[in-house]
Amino acid sequence: MKHFLIIGLLLISQLGFSQIKEINPTSTRLLDLSTSGEKEFNDNLKTYEKIKDKMSNGVEFDDLSQQEKDAYSKVDETMEDYWDIIGNGCSWYCGGGAKEVTASSYLKSQGANSYVPQNAHDLNYKNVWAEGVDGYGIGEYLLYTFEATSPRINEIIIVNGHVKSKTAWENNSRVKKLKVYIDNKPYATLNLKDIRGSQCFKVDPIGNGDRENWDALKTKPDWTLKFEILDVYKGLKYDDVVVSEIYFDGLDVHCFAKGTKVMLADKSTKNIEDLQIGDKVACLDFETKSIISAKIEKLEKVIHHGLVTYQFKSGLEITATQDHPFRIKDKGWASLKPDKSNQYKGFEKIQKIAIGDSFISTNGSEKLMAINYLEGKQETYTISKLSWGDNFIANGLIAGVEEMK
Repeated sequence: MKHFLIIGLLLISQLGFSQIKEINPTSTRLLDLSTSGEKEFNDNLKTYEKIKDKMSNGVEFDDLSQQEKDAYSKVDETMEDYWDIIGNGCSWYCGGGAKEVTASSYLKSQGANSYVPQNAHDLNYKNVWAEGVDGYGIGEYLLYTFEATSPRINEIIIVNGHVKSKTAWENNSRVKKLKVYIDNKPYATLNLKDIRGSQCFKVDPIGNGDRENWDALKTKPDWTLKFEILDVYKGLKYDDVVVSEIYFDGLDVHCFAKGTKVMLADKSTKNIEDLQIGDKVACLDFETKSIISAKIEKLEKVIHHGLVTYQFKSGLEITATQDHPFRIKDKGWASLKPDKSNQYKGFEKIQKIAIGDSFISTNGSEKLMAINYLEGKQETYTISKLSWGDNFIANGLIAGVEEMK
């Protein structure tokens, strides 16, 4: 009897170790892409460019007609193409992205249409990866390789099927279940809904979390994520299984450019890249409206691709990522990308920055006149934890401390 009990316990133990967690999407967004939508996008962009030229010749935003203001606000200038998923705005990809994407197989090109694995990570809705074996591709996979310094991932976003049109989506097969491996070790099964849209899966941070010693981090090996097809939704016409995109969001990418001046507790300033843990910086107490001292407990450094420079009426400028929060008059905390900022403590109800906003500053306020999107990569820095408070003063403006929840 004792032997049977031991064998039973061993079997239960082995079963427990062999099972991996199943994850359902935490949010979805339906897509209604079409050629007519592409035409409308391009028409709006042309109108926007005309208004932008007008402003570059000296016309201020406040002097535009209401119709022009509405047209200007309608366009996201970071989106240069209708099929862009993210565009040129700052995102998790400002800190890097996948080093390489490969696959176990892919469908041969058909005319001008290519189905290579890189299409699953080109941040474009129109291009797709299709597995290249007979049948429904069970066991076929995509493999993403990341450098050691890549920012951590806490969200996997999947655009399932051929979403460029309703007909293409219905005719081709889609993934029903994906098995995820980290460094070739089973991690989780993603249960996908059969929708023409994006599906977001929240995960515990994946990647290297010890980022304070940048030189040591660079010596670590690459790491990988593998997505294996376990089950499918059958298409009306083709058994080819299609994935439009698997992309990511995450941590470690919300910072200021090198050279940003941070006010210390003694009212002197220090370049943000020269700050050290233990330094005492100035922090605004919103209740008493007074400047108090707070000690730096954590700092971050990231290489960013694409930042934004805010230009103010006084001539003041500051360069930051689009999701860095600033204190705005009549809005409270705001950023250009509120949906990216709300993962941090105290920024759950953050608003969106717009031309004409008044940023709270040590001199009262600064009126925002222009937003310029920058190309190229830069070293960026931020304070991610203070001994007290949720803000510090950067170039005279009240900026948020991005501490993870």
